[in-house]
Amino acid sequence: MRSIPDVGGTVSPRPGEIATSVDRLLTEFLDAEAASLTSLDPGLEVMVTVARQMVLGGGKRLRSAFAFWGWRGAVGPRRAATSVLPALGALELLHTCALVHDDVMDASATRRGLPTAHRAAAGRHIALGLPGDPDEFGRSTAILIGDLCMVWADRLASRADLPAATLIAARRGYDRMRLEAIAGQFLDLLGDGALESSSIGRALRVARLKTASYTVARPLIYGAVLGGAAVDGPLTRAYTRYGMAVGEAFQLRDDLLGVYGDPRVTGKPVGEDLARGKSTVLLELARAMATGAEADELRRLLARRAPEDLPRLAALLTRTGAAAELDRMISERVACAFAAVDDAPLDPATREALGHLIAAASQRES
Repeated sequence: MRSIPDVGGTVSPRPGEIATSVDRLLTEFLDAEAASLTSLDPGLEVMVTVARQMVLGGGKRLRSAFAFWGWRGAVGPRRAATSVLPALGALELLHTCALVHDDVMDASATRRGLPTAHRAAAGRHIALGLPGDPDEFGRSTAILIGDLCMVWADRLASRADLPAATLIAARRGYDRMRLEAIAGQFLDLLGDGALESSSIGRALRVARLKTASYTVARPLIYGAVLGGAAVDGPLTRAYTRYGMAVGEAFQLRDDLLGVYGDPRVTGKPVGEDLARGKSTVLLELARAMATGAEADELRRLLARRAPEDLPRLAALLTRTGAAAELDRMISERVACAFAAVDDAPLDPATREALGHLIAAASQRES
């Protein structure tokens, strides 16, 4: 691959610079990987093209940003990031794997305003006039695309120019992150069918495993260990406090956007989780706070799961006070995150960047 413009030297990266460097790295990596795969058989072009679109089709690159600042907090402001960048970019391939599989499980039609992998693959099936059922082809192809992105993530991470002992130490946390994300996804899949009754506590547990750990806490610690920090030292302990608070705020904001967000901004239809009866923190708060006629109406609307009821259901979540309580919970976690940053052994630029990332995760509109 060609050399990637460096970030993280003596001057703090400008907003968006980390994402730009990661995108350039991913583009060059995927160009080479696509050429290698299609040389095996031209038919692989269908899968590779959709996979490439899923990786490069937008996204905030939050996980690689958190990992970068985790690394930066460990090494200080004077280390160039060239050697570590492939390990950071690998997180975006892992994230694509999770998104593609999640969209198959949820039967989602769009992601970031574009067709999901299974829908895009089904469209290619129709356009090429292939035999068989396009939807089944799309779902099967998407599963393989998710698996492919998992393999790509490992291949890219292995290109980091770091000591073997450092990579092995970081890999332990990386693997733990993947296990927790899978556990959280399965608990999310169980939903109301879980052996224990749904509750706010259980919904928060899913949010911690599926989102908080995987989006913020583990990438931060992964970056720190790549920078030579102790796995259980003062820096990684501070990152854990910060990461879980910011990660939970991220997921709670996602709950609100899923009901009240603008689809033109979020890139996904409003009310998908409600239509599926998914046990979110917002919904569990409403169940706990609704009384009398409101509780009866909530049960009735959730049982019907009719698309035309979504506006009434959203209004009901507001009337119960659940949306306001969720806002309060987000603010509480933001305050905890800022306290963790203030207490952490960080240089001023890293402390400032992590403060900006709190806002990016908790006040976003998409």
